Amino acid sequence: MEKKQRGSFTGRLGFVLAAAGSAIGLGNLWRFPYLAAKNGGGLFILVYIILSFTFGFSLMTTEIAIGRKTGLSPLEAYGKIKQKFKFLGVLATIVPIIIFPYYCVIGGWVTKYAATYAFGQAQDIYSTGVEVFFNGFITANISPIFWFLIFMGLSAVVVLLGVEKGIEKASKIIMPALFVLIIGIAIYSMTLSYTDPETGETRTALDGLKIYLIPSFEGLTISKFFAILLDATSQLFYSLSIAMGILITYGSYCRKEDNLVTSVNQIEIFDTGIALLAGLIVVPTVFAFQGYEGLEKSGPSLMFVSLPTVFEQMGSIGSLIGALFFILVLFAALTSSISLLETIASSIIDKFGIKRSIATLISFIASVVIGIIVCLGYNVLDTSITLPNGAQNQKLLDLLDYISNSLMLPIVALLTCLLVWCCKPKTIIDEVKSGSNEKFRREKLYIVMIKYIAPILLATILLQAFNFFSFLDK
Repeated sequence: MEKKQRGSFTGRLGFVLAAAGSAIGLGNLWRFPYLAAKNGGGLFILVYIILSFTFGFSLMTTEIAIGRKTGLSPLEAYGKIKQKFKFLGVLATIVPIIIFPYYCVIGGWVTKYAATYAFGQAQDIYSTGVEVFFNGFITANISPIFWFLIFMGLSAVVVLLGVEKGIEKASKIIMPALFVLIIGIAIYSMTLSYTDPETGETRTALDGLKIYLIPSFEGLTISKFFAILLDATSQLFYSLSIAMGILITYGSYCRKEDNLVTSVNQIEIFDTGIALLAGLIVVPTVFAFQGYEGLEKSGPSLMFVSLPTVFEQMGSIGSLIGALFFILVLFAALTSSISLLETIASSIIDKFGIKRSIATLISFIASVVIGIIVCLGYNVLDTSITLPNGAQNQKLLDLLDYISNSLMLPIVALLTCLLVWCCKPKTIIDEVKSGSNEKFRREKLYIVMIKYIAPILLATILLQAFNFFSFLDK
């Protein structure tokens, strides 16, 4: 009965697209391009790709295998592998509970911009001023809450429909559309150029492409390389949905006969490919129109200020490109938010044995309350928080992001490695090999990564959350 309630994917394609969709989100589209530009372009990309197919591969494989082996959500799965680690299931479930509401707040911002561009109202942004428009929108009392609820509602509808009719079907529609959009926009962005009316300097997207792809070793020191390594490692959490309980949840819906080795390889390729294509859109385009100054902006400033400024400078074609771009971002954000909500709902279903509709409703209501508080954190609940990593003037959204991404994700991943230590890597390897005739070609690499290298990298990320390595900058 329980398995019927939780559902399962009809095949490996559905799982791969859903898991890739959970991995492909805002982190790929606004964080990866900025980090690549900041950290020596091609050098960062090279480090990221190596880590993706070693560090990321080992943690992804572990979580998906735990999910399929137990057939349970993270809340119950860890305890079934080893009873003493039942507490880890609680920690892993808290992560999406924290992330989902504020992710939907940002998703609401994306929905607002996608609607504005799609309905031909981009001039409202330009006439007000792109920065003034964005700040005015997020600090308003009602508008950000309205768009937040629309975005969260879209996510809830898909989860309500279930694994096969909701998540799998949505992934099979959204993911191909996302691929077409991102490839199309990336190709167009390579044709762009801009002549500065004041200096007469002409910059092309191809100039930005060189910055993005060609490794820069200028001024590279041990401390700078260490910073690149940390940025690339932390980006993998955003990109691959590691330690959020998502991969365990989706893994629990996998059929025993599906090949996990091939599935993990395909998810890695999809995610890394989309991240690289996102950079092909953002870095060359922003460089062509705004130079190095535009590339220095990250997060909301890059997505909602720098890029709309670029779209305005493009003239009439800019509104169309802007609409396509924000629809692309909306698709990516939706697939990730759906996976977060599914993880929460799945945990409730496993724990209390209730219907999917009730579990989704409970998750939705609780997330709405938290999300509204986050929205109000930019006006009536406005705060100025200094985080342990040294970041100043942070809002409630930034605080939740710090707690979940900088603290809880590396802790959960580190404890997952410890679990594998205790139950032996063979437990995971046997599950990976079960139901498949294909060899686990990276088995030795997996053992080395999960037992030694991954724990060291995770401990380093956790220390960085407290600005432990600030002395390297001196």
